[in-house]
Amino acid sequence: MYIVILAGGSGTRFWPLSRKSTPKQLMSVFGGKSMLQRTVERVIPMRPKRVMVITNALQAAETRNQLAYIEGVPVDVIEEPVGRNTAPAIGLAASMIARFDPDGIMAVLPADHYIVDEETFRKTLDAARSVAEGGSLVTLGITPTRPETGYGYIEAASAGVGTPAAVLRFVEKPNVERALEFLATGRFYWNSGMFVWGACTILDQIASFMPELSAALAKLTFESEMWELSDLKPQIAEIYGDIKGESIDFGVMEKAQDVQVIPASFGWSDVGSWSALPEVMEADGDGHVVINAKGTVSVGSNGCLAYGNDKMVAFVGVQDLVVVDTPDAVLVCAKSAAQDVKKVVEELERLGKNELL
Repeated sequence: MYIVILAGGSGTRFWPLSRKSTPKQLMSVFGGKSMLQRTVERVIPMRPKRVMVITNALQAAETRNQLAYIEGVPVDVIEEPVGRNTAPAIGLAASMIARFDPDGIMAVLPADHYIVDEETFRKTLDAARSVAEGGSLVTLGITPTRPETGYGYIEAASAGVGTPAAVLRFVEKPNVERALEFLATGRFYWNSGMFVWGACTILDQIASFMPELSAALAKLTFESEMWELSDLKPQIAEIYGDIKGESIDFGVMEKAQDVQVIPASFGWSDVGSWSALPEVMEADGDGHVVINAKGTVSVGSNGCLAYGNDKMVAFVGVQDLVVVDTPDAVLVCAKSAAQDVKKVVEELERLGKNELL
């Protein structure tokens, strides 16, 4: 199996720690290794044929630097000249795989997800591979633990963790009432954005539902019979000048017929904002999650999150705050408003504060 990791995002909800050149996936949000490094290490025990990391030109050098230590599995870092969402990135990787291995199966994984039970995760991917070998498009659905309104959902024809089921529909982020209805049926799963399919299978689907993208990808030419991608950079730049941005969900998955979901439960979070960290990191006795700090003092406070930038953190008479300290910026927001941090980035862009982006 080939592993394709999508690593070109900007992680605006993790500002000010996450910046354009060093986004969330390249940062040590939890301490230790970056989320990208954790993602790659998570799949190495599966002994994939190759790991392909799709990123952008601004982040490519740091991506290569962070993955230089990986041994035993070839790692390719492929640069997109401009972001075009997930469908072009997936189509690009599939075109490369199909050229050298027409029967190749590829798993598509975001670079910035957190997974607790990595062994169960690998077993789930292996089960998805078996289904994909039969020609289906496979997505991993996460068994919901709460009526989450920040995720899209997948409705399956039947329920059962680990058992493949036909996908009836994909549903956009619901309100609380609908989310509760979804949970009551037992047949709805969080859309993880993780997929497994044959490279040629997804290219056939792109040809059916995204003919313009398919025509652009068909222009790729490979000069060597060996796996050599260095000559593709100018071709990719030319292709990306013409294609439109589109997600694989909207472009293919919501329209395709033979789509299977494998429900899974392995302690998953997309870590979409600062407020998601308490889900995956242990809080102290006052409910605080504190990262990269020399210590914590709490007086009449609870439920806060802080990134201390190697300083002592003291909470006094506050609840449910997010405080992030970096050398050139400090973020203070209500935990309930953490999704709106991206609006700070938008305002900084409007003001031309590029040095803070």
